[in-house]
Amino acid sequence: MSTEHRFLAVYLGSMSGAKMAAWRALPEAERKAKEQEGMAAWHGWVEKHQAVIVEMGGPLGKTRRIDGSGITEISNALTGFTVVRAASQEEAARLFEDHPHFAIFPGEAIEVMPVLPIPQM
Repeated sequence: MSTEHRFLAVYLGSMSGAKMAAWRALPEAERKAKEQEGMAAWHGWVEKHQAVIVEMGGPLGKTRRIDGSGITEISNALTGFTVVRAASQEEAARLFEDHPHFAIFPGEAIEVMPVLPIPQM
C-alpha cells in the first residue's frame, strides 16, 4: 500500500501578462463564452479528482505583507490554491496537466509542492 502525502497546488497568473492582455482583448460575448467553458471544465476537473482533493481552496484576493516594518499591500502572482493528496509529487503534478486555469483561462501556471510535517521538538 502506498503512503499518500498532501500537496499544495498554487495557481499563478499575471494581471499585466500577455495571456491576460489577450483575454481582455476578446469581444465580450466570446470572453463570456470562454468563461462558461472554463468554469464547466473546472467543475469537471473537480468531479474527476474529488477523491484526492483534501481542500478545494479557491481564488485569492488582495495581498497584505507583514514584516518587521509593518503591514503593506503588495501584488504577486498567486491567484488561488487547492490541496490534494497523492503518493508522490510527480503524481500530484500530473493531476494538473492541461488544467482549465491555463488551458482555457488566462492563468499562467500551477506550482505543486509537498506539505511537510511540522518538526517535532
